[in-house]
Amino acid sequence: MAVAAITTTPKRKSSPKPPSKLKKQPLPAGQPREWYESHSRRLKAMRLAIALLDTGVYNPANASNRRIRTVAQRIGIHPPSNTTCRMVRSLIHYAN
Repeated sequence: MAVAAITTTPKRKSSPKPPSKLKKQPLPAGQPREWYESHSRRLKAMRLAIALLDTGVYNPANASNRRIRTVAQRIGIHPPSNTTCRMVRSLIHYAN
């Protein structure tokens, strides 16, 4: 007696949708220049901290100025100042 083989196609998992990009909004007008500078510095430090965490640097002691500036060059950001490098290390510290 022959048994008919039932073939089923495996269900494909739906691929996750890439996160939609947030619409950029202009910065608020009327702030002092120092506010805009510190805001840009914080954004840059956050991008660098994320890039370092992605490369496996989880300890602030391993994030030297040289390594941070190398990562900045690799991802296409202007070399950060010493102040920004300190901020990157503090963000990595609080990420743990």
